[in-house]
Amino acid sequence: MTQPWTVVVPVKRLAAAKTRLRGGLPGVPHQDLALALAADTLAAVRACPGVAEILVVTDDAQVADAARSAGARVLPDVADAGLNAAFRHGAAGVAGWVAGLTADLPALRPAELAAALRTALSGPPEVRQFVADAPGTGTVLLAAPPGVPLDPRFGPGSAAAHAASGARPLTGDWPSLRRDVDTAGDLAAAARLGLGPRTTALTAGCLTESFCT
Repeated sequence: MTQPWTVVVPVKRLAAAKTRLRGGLPGVPHQDLALALAADTLAAVRACPGVAEILVVTDDAQVADAARSAGARVLPDVADAGLNAAFRHGAAGVAGWVAGLTADLPALRPAELAAALRTALSGPPEVRQFVADAPGTGTVLLAAPPGVPLDPRFGPGSAAAHAASGARPLTGDWPSLRRDVDTAGDLAAAARLGLGPRTTALTAGCLTESFCT
């Protein structure tokens, strides 16, 4: 398969990221956990054979360093504009296939991401497509063909919002792609799938068995 995909991954400032997960890993600084989630996500994206470029939209220096280490290009975030603005900013200059991906997929398997992207390539022309999260209400991936604006609707109820905007749901069995992490329960579910190395290193010294891998 050719490698047409540019993947846009916005990452908030670590101090403001993943607020519902704060305290979810006892004894681990929250910013370290938020950075590990993003770093493992980016490593999996970089290992995906369908991805030609990763664009990380952030104004956090630690995130920017981790992104560059993962081979990503860093774009400055638009201050206080929000997640959807960051997705639009990252996708604005992309001429080919573009996918917006959330940065909280620490169990992501490159093969599952590749399968979802292949499925998107075979979809209807000029139609955006999305992958819902495990509960089915949120969105982890939004894909757009060349010449079609990404038009992101991330946030509460984003799966329904994307569908209402004309995007088509992708329904493959991709558990690691669908397992985003917003809460302590999500982190435990991701751990059962198998976490990436940065998040595994943090959970190795966990204080509660449910977070141990």
